[in-house]
Order: sequence, then C-alpha cells, then structure tokens
Amino acid sequence: MIGSRFQSVHECPVVDRLVIDDFAVGERSRAAVELIHDGAGQAVQLPILVARGLEPGPVFGVTAVVHGNEVNGIRVIQKLFDSVDPKQLRGTLVGVPIVNLPAYLANERTFFGFDLNRVMPGRADGNAADVYAHRFLDRIVGQFEYLVDLHTASFGRINSLYVRANLDQRDTAKLAALQHPEIVVHNEARDGTLREAAADRDIVAITVEVGNPLRFQARLIRDSLAGIKNVLSSLGMLPIEMDPPGDPPVFCTSSRWVYAQHGGLLEVFPDVCDEVEEGEVIARVSNVFGDLIAEYRSAVTGVVVGRSTNPICQTGARVAHIGVPATRSQLRRWGVAAVAG
Repeated sequence: MIGSRFQSVHECPVVDRLVIDDFAVGERSRAAVELIHDGAGQAVQLPILVARGLEPGPVFGVTAVVHGNEVNGIRVIQKLFDSVDPKQLRGTLVGVPIVNLPAYLANERTFFGFDLNRVMPGRADGNAADVYAHRFLDRIVGQFEYLVDLHTASFGRINSLYVRANLDQRDTAKLAALQHPEIVVHNEARDGTLREAAADRDIVAITVEVGNPLRFQARLIRDSLAGIKNVLSSLGMLPIEMDPPGDPPVFCTSSRWVYAQHGGLLEVFPDVCDEVEEGEVIARVSNVFGDLIAEYRSAVTGVVVGRSTNPICQTGARVAHIGVPATRSQLRRWGVAAVAG
C-alpha cells in the first residue's frame, strides 16, 4: 500500500513534554506530545516536528491552528520542514502544525465553545480549555526562545497577510518587518492570546495572519514561508539569503473593527489592503426587499486589514477591520522607518 511508506501520527514516539536534548542533532524528527484525555479516556496527542541543528543556537517555534478552521499555517509548517536541512541549521526549529486538535477534528473554530486564544496561559486546575492551554504552554511552548504563531481570518471573513506585534519591543518589531507582510499592526497583546502568554515567558513572539479560513492559499503560504526563513536567516540559524522585499508594508499604530448596528444583507465595498478615507462609505445593509437600512462609514483614514464576506448580517456582526497608519516619527521610534510604506 502507498500509505505504508509514510509514518502516521500513531507511529511517532509519544512524550510527556518537549525536551530538546531528547532529539538527535542533525536530523528532522517527529513526535507526539500528550496533553489531555477525552471523554472515552483516549489521549489527545499533539504532533510536533523538530529539526535540531549540528550547532547550538536559538529554539525557534512555529505554531498553527490555535483555531480549528485556520489551516493555511499547517502547509507553511510542512513546507518549512521539507525545505530545512538540519545539517545546515544552527539551533532548533520546532513546528506544531495543529495546536487545537479537538477543534480541528470537529471542523470547529473553538475548543468545545472556548476560544483557545483568549484563555492563555490557562490554569492547571481550570476547565478543559484552561488545562489544555496550560499544558500546551508548559510542555511545548515554554522551550521556545522565538515564536511565530500562524492564524487566518474566521468564518465569513478574509484577511490581508498581516502581522500583530508589540512594536515597542525592538526584537518583535524586527521579526514583524522581516515577514514582508502587507500590513503590520502594533498590538501589545493583553487579551489572553498565545502571543501574550509567550511574551510573559520572555519569548519573542509575533502573530501572523495568513489569509482566509478552511483553504490553502498558495501565494500567502509562499509569502509567509519566505518571511519565516528571513527571520531564521537574520538570527543566523540558516545560511540562506533573505527573500527580497516586495511592496513595503503599512505599519499601523492601532486598528479597529466597524460593527453592524442593524441586521440584514451586508455589502462591503473596499477590499483588503485598500485605503479608505475618514467618512467614506465602506458598507451598507439592506433588508430582504432590497431597501437600504444603514450605511457604515470609516471613522478614520486608514487601510483595510480584513473584512466580512458573509452577506447574512446580524446586529453586532463585524463589517471591516481598519488599521490606522503610523506617522514617520512613530516609525522611527519603532526602528522600522527604513522598511515602511
């Protein structure tokens, strides 16, 4: 059988936690880290990939699918490990293709109704989501020195290729710029995210939003992969040339969502990465007869980071995500003026 040539997750060694020294140097390895047990008493084991270089160096982690419907990052991690020669690597590269395994298997976004990216760092004695988050951080992420956490938009929305990072920290600002994204949003992460929990452990961490849910988008996967390799090159972990930058990213001091105040049929006009002016009509809602109910205007002059694609709109639904571009003085303070658009 063709499948017999490949190693399944169940054939990987199962470990209680990630211990870098347990993996052979100069090799790519696979393992499964046991986190919790389900209602049938079966272990929930997270597949991990480890490439350990011949020379010591940083431990760099890449994670994906903290939300079960955000799959672009899986392919980024697969392609990253396919392309890295451990014998040329300095340090250790760790990939966790599917963080939220229960949600992924259920074709759901959340962990049994809990947003896993709002409960970090969890608790050892909390509910199921708390325990899962706590053990994931304690048994895997705690070994990292750097983290790129890959996400996408959620159901019914689309995103640009953008980075969320605390740009007041020079290390994270540098990681963000090296991704060569379309947009970078300054965000201090005080909302129970994996990035926040990692930063609290002194891990240099950024979030990369790689497009749209439940699909593989070749261009965005390629660009995200190139960005991660840029970081590995900059850290001296890989002896490769950096990918040349394309159009410079738009750095934003903040961003805000426009929310619908009326239910009906939603039409959003600008696309992701489009510029909008303060007061510009960016969306409208009509009723089932086609009568105009409401128009929505941008409260700021900015750039569209993400937007809704679902015409079925309830009161309180997200309409558009608008970033507020930084001033030149702000860019200089962050140390990114040379690469900013």
